[in-house]
Amino acid sequence: MSEQKKPEKKYTAEFRESAVKLAVGSEQPISKTAQELGINKNTLHTWIGKYHIRALTRRTRGRRLDHIIAELRETLLG
Repeated sequence: MSEQKKPEKKYTAEFRESAVKLAVGSEQPISKTAQELGINKNTLHTWIGKYHIRALTRRTRGRRLDHIIAELRETLLG
């Protein structure tokens, strides 16, 4: 007997981002938020992880640019 996999659901980027913001901003357990949204709690955990990695990358990139700008100002303006 072969197991049949459920067809993979596709969610829009807007839905995923809204779900992450709702889950992170709420005081209720992530599993409860996932249940209310009708999605698997592991799926929501995965989205949260990806969202935080992207946010961290953006912040790090911004800090590097701030540092480079400060060095250039110091070099140019003395």
